[in-house]
Amino acid sequence: MRIDPAGWPFVLGALILAIVGLWLFHPIVGVTLLVLTTFFLFFFRDPERAISAPETAVLSPADGRVMVAGSSTTQSFPPEQWQQISIFLSPMNVHVNRMPVSGRVTSVKYHPGRFLPAYRAEAGELNEFTEVQIDHGGRAVVVRQIVGVLARRIVCRVKEGAVVRAGDRFGVMKFGSRMDIFLPLDATVQTKVGDTVVGGVTVLAVMPDARGERREQQAQMALVH
Repeated sequence: MRIDPAGWPFVLGALILAIVGLWLFHPIVGVTLLVLTTFFLFFFRDPERAISAPETAVLSPADGRVMVAGSSTTQSFPPEQWQQISIFLSPMNVHVNRMPVSGRVTSVKYHPGRFLPAYRAEAGELNEFTEVQIDHGGRAVVVRQIVGVLARRIVCRVKEGAVVRAGDRFGVMKFGSRMDIFLPLDATVQTKVGDTVVGGVTVLAVMPDARGERREQQAQMALVH
């Protein structure tokens, strides 16, 4: 199985220490470090996913459990303008992050902050996070990688101006954290609190068909002229 590149320093570091422990110290030390090596391999696993969804689908950007599905609870995305879906990632989940929609990345912002437990409502605003905004057919979709108590490092590999596809890998979070997705009000949310979701596979919501809207507008203009 593929391992995310961010995981190799942890895997190889623990493996080297395990070899040293087995060679120079008590076997229990070496075995304990081998267990840690195995955990790092498990944590940074990056399974292949078959991305198969319509252009209007908003895919889950991470594996985990849905904490919020509905009106925004974040001050910077007021509920009269935005909907929010929040996903909590436990240390057992795959932590590779994927793009929820296709489009062009219009901004990538890093926000320093605290390290509150990721499941707390205020963590989405107060904790350290990286925020990526995507222009999806003229509508903005925003995804946040949010740290938690254990997750102290965010890896975001996408840059402003990049053209992305739904399901593309774009980063990873170390070790256990949260993903927030902000959608316009005309998106139809198709998940609920408590659902288990799979990154790049589960459809969280459906966006209006921008191409269909453009065709309708063009047809109306043709009738006018």
